[in-house]
Parts: sequence; C-alpha cells; structure tokens
Amino acid sequence: MRNSSFRRIVTGIIFFSLTVVGAVIGYMVAGWNFLDAIYMVVITIFGVGYGEVQPLTSPPLKVFTIFVIIAGALSVAYIVSGFVQMITEGEIHRALNVKRMTKEISSLEDHVIICGFGRIGQLVARKLKRDRQPFIIVDNDPERVVLAKEQGYLIYQGNATDETALEAAGILRAKSLATVLPNDAANVFITLTAREMNSALMILARGEMPSTEKKLRLAGANHVVLPASISALRIAHLISHPSAVDFLSQTDGQHGLNEFLAELDIQLNGAGD
Repeated sequence: MRNSSFRRIVTGIIFFSLTVVGAVIGYMVAGWNFLDAIYMVVITIFGVGYGEVQPLTSPPLKVFTIFVIIAGALSVAYIVSGFVQMITEGEIHRALNVKRMTKEISSLEDHVIICGFGRIGQLVARKLKRDRQPFIIVDNDPERVVLAKEQGYLIYQGNATDETALEAAGILRAKSLATVLPNDAANVFITLTAREMNSALMILARGEMPSTEKKLRLAGANHVVLPASISALRIAHLISHPSAVDFLSQTDGQHGLNEFLAELDIQLNGAGD
C-alpha cells in the first residue's frame, strides 16, 4: 500500500512537470518570452488571478490555457491525494498493528513477561523463542521496541514499573516474570509490584550488586540472578578447574546452561546492561 501511494506522488509530479514544460513551450511558440511564459503558467495553474501577462486574443491560445488549467489542477490534486493516502495508510497500519498486538496479548496464557530488552533481556528472549515458550517483552525505549519487533517478538511499549504496563502484558495470566533491567531499584520495584498483582507468579530478578539479592527476595522474587557473580565464578572455575569445566561443557545436560553462561560472559565484557 505504501508503494502505491508513493507511485501516485511520483506520477503526479511527473505529470505536473510535463504540464509546466509543455505550457511554457506553448506560450513561447505563441510569441511570449520565457519569463512571461513561466509567470503565466504559475498564475494559471495555481489560480492566483493576477491577470494575463498579455491579452489572450486568439481562440487557440484560450483553449490551450484552459487545458493548462485543467492539467495543472489535476496533477496537483493527484500529488496531494498521494500524500493523503500515504498518511492515511500509515495511520491505518499503526492501528492494525495495535489491534493485532492487543489481540495476541489477550490470547496469551501461562506466558513469560520479560521486563527490559537490554543485553540480558535479548538473551532471555532468544532462549525462550528457541524453546517455543510464549513470552512478551515490556520496554519503553523506542529503539529497543523497534529492535524487538524486527526480530518478531511480541512487545508492549511501556514502563515496566507501572502497574498499567504489567496488566497490559497479561500479568494476571502469566506463569513467570523476569525483570532484567540494569537498575537494581527498578528491579526491586517491579518485583514488589508484580508480587502484589499476582501472588502465584514465579519471579526471576536480576541484581547488579550482591547486596540487592536480599532486597529482591524480600520484595517477592523466587530467584535472584547476579550476572556479575556468575561471570566471576565461571572465570574462577576456568582458572582453578579447567578440566572439570571442559567435562561439564561436554555433558548434554549442561550444554544449554553453559551455552547461555558463555553468552552472558561475552555480554558482560561489554558496557552496560
């Protein structure tokens, strides 16, 4: 649909340009100079009404001017209609996307809510998609929302610390919630809010500082993950017991966990969240 409106605009511009060029040539053939011809075309097409540059005495010139008015008006109207169509289609497309997303969210049940689509959130989403687990992401960063949509994830744009956003994500029907924001205070607040809204919910919370673990558990988190601690322990094991770690990495039962932890280590080497 968007291509159709764009083609309409391009066609209108081409037709308008041909009309202007043809009109200018026509008036110059009638004996007018270039500036007078351009001026006449502009006031004729746009209906300014300043009067003719030179008297239109001959019938052929009058008929030619009538065609210039009609062609110019039609081409301008065609261009404007293309822009209107493009705007309208964009609004309709957004409305349909919102309706589709609302329908998909309302059909979710026993799903996972991921609060935050940073590095850790992306790893969690990738793993859940691989395991065919239904989930929805809640994030208020426009760039991350676009990124999640590009990857085909269901996402609700909103602040995860807000009860309205969690309710819109179907927290009353969810089986678990993972709050993986890089802000400990936000994770504590989300955990507290989520536990109050759904007492049966399994909550997994991320903590940056070891001292945050106690606060998260008091707020209602069932499990607390400290990525920095996990990374440090893994590095220490690699140094102290390299053979044992290699053995575990080759064990089928540990493969998924080690793969995830390896990705986690890589992400933690970068900046940020």
